[in-house]
Amino acid sequence: MEMMEALRTAIQEWIVPEFDKIRLENSEIRATLQLTNKRLDDIQAQLIEQSRRIDDTNKRIDALHADLLHRIEETNKRIDAVSADLLRRIDETNKRIDDTNKRIDAVSANLLHRIEETNKRIDAVHADLLARLDATNQRLDRLYEVIVRRDEHQRLVMEVADLRRRIENLELRLAA
Repeated sequence: MEMMEALRTAIQEWIVPEFDKIRLENSEIRATLQLTNKRLDDIQAQLIEQSRRIDDTNKRIDALHADLLHRIEETNKRIDAVSADLLRRIDETNKRIDDTNKRIDAVSANLLHRIEETNKRIDAVHADLLARLDATNQRLDRLYEVIVRRDEHQRLVMEVADLRRRIENLELRLAA
């Protein structure tokens, strides 16, 4: 039994301090594990809070996205309405331009016709004026001939009168 006791004593001296060490290390590990678990719980809580905040942000983004889509749709409707109105107004303006062009063409044709008639009348008046001018020129030529003859007649009358005076002067001289 001594051996047993010696074995027991040896085991107690050698293994019991090791058990104490293991127990101490185990309690340190447990304390570290508790701290780690507490830190993990804190991190988990932070992650949950971050996840909640991300969810809130996603909800806000979804709401903004839906609002933006709605506003874009409304803007597109307004653009379509304005575009349709502009196209209608452009069509009306084109019709008015076509009508105005037709009226301008009609007025232009009428004016061309009237100009041609006026040109014909001017040509007729011109021809008449040329004929009258020719007749007037002939009358002026005849008048010139008549005036020149009268002038020559007047000159001849004066010369005859001058010659008579001279003859009378000569006769008086001869008679004296």
